[in-house]
Amino acid sequence: MNKLDFRKLREFDNHKLVIKIEDKSAGLKGFMAIHNDNLGLPAVGGTRMLPYASEKDALIDVLKLSRAMTYKCAMAKVPHGGAKGVIIGDSKKDKTEELLKAYAKKVNSLKGKFYTGEDVGITQDDVNVMLGVSNCFIGKPDLAGDPSPYAALSAFYSIQSSVYFVYKKDSLQGVKVAVKGVGKTGKELVKLLLDANAVVFAFDVDQTAIAEIKSKFPKINVADNKKIHALDVDVYSPCALGDEFSIGNVAEIKAKIICGSANNQLADDKVGDWLFEHNIIYIPDYVANSGGLIDVVDELEKDGYKKERVLERIDGVKNTVTKILNLSFKNNKSPHRVSDEIAENYFKR
Repeated sequence: MNKLDFRKLREFDNHKLVIKIEDKSAGLKGFMAIHNDNLGLPAVGGTRMLPYASEKDALIDVLKLSRAMTYKCAMAKVPHGGAKGVIIGDSKKDKTEELLKAYAKKVNSLKGKFYTGEDVGITQDDVNVMLGVSNCFIGKPDLAGDPSPYAALSAFYSIQSSVYFVYKKDSLQGVKVAVKGVGKTGKELVKLLLDANAVVFAFDVDQTAIAEIKSKFPKINVADNKKIHALDVDVYSPCALGDEFSIGNVAEIKAKIICGSANNQLADDKVGDWLFEHNIIYIPDYVANSGGLIDVVDELEKDGYKKERVLERIDGVKNTVTKILNLSFKNNKSPHRVSDEIAENYFKR
């Protein structure tokens, strides 16, 4: 990999496979990574397309995301290892059918060890194009479909369980929730929260997305700046991109619960410890957003995709969150460390 050695990066965690992918004629450049496949093959994880500032940034992202997928698979109790794909480029400008087909060929080169699907910058239509080249794509339009509503559902259930744990409230009525990012998953979560009579605040850097959600849900409160994480609310729900919380900004958080669908929200583990020490409950993102995974991997079940089974498994996220929080307070340990230990006991044994 020329001068860029993934083994020297802090984010490298003995990944089983890390490869650079490139097809100059198609404008394709990116990475694929399999973190761990102890739980079974194929390893699974979505593919995202972003205009990364550098190849190093893209490599770091694929390392972090694939590792998180291993933990997500373990906590969701699905028989698959964790993997991820990233494509470097602006999905609104650089994405072409030629690029998508070239990427699908790269996925095929792993001979069924990696199954992938939608993530940021990749749509259902894109999956359809790539299915014409490779069958190693899940989230098919006629089966699991778009995983966003299911990721939102697991995040919603996680919020419900957290609110009961902290406030002993059976209902979300009147509970104030701030949602950052109203893309596919955030928008679905807003709908679920409003249907449960929560008071919802929202922000997105994309003003078109804000205009659309305000038009669709007039009851929503639009936050007027990027400090939505500092609002005086009960729950803060990050549903945009990751690396949101650092030691430099966590002191601004007023919510007692952080629970959202964004991946890799913590800059490092010390941030999660700080939150716990300051009585702020952080639900690990790979638990909160696991519904999307549960949905798409059901296509790989021997008896085929069953929506009833998907919904039943996502309902189990409520008990998973409750278990994590109970162990957290019993052992005086932050929820993200408790969750990591549960997952590691499962996929490392």
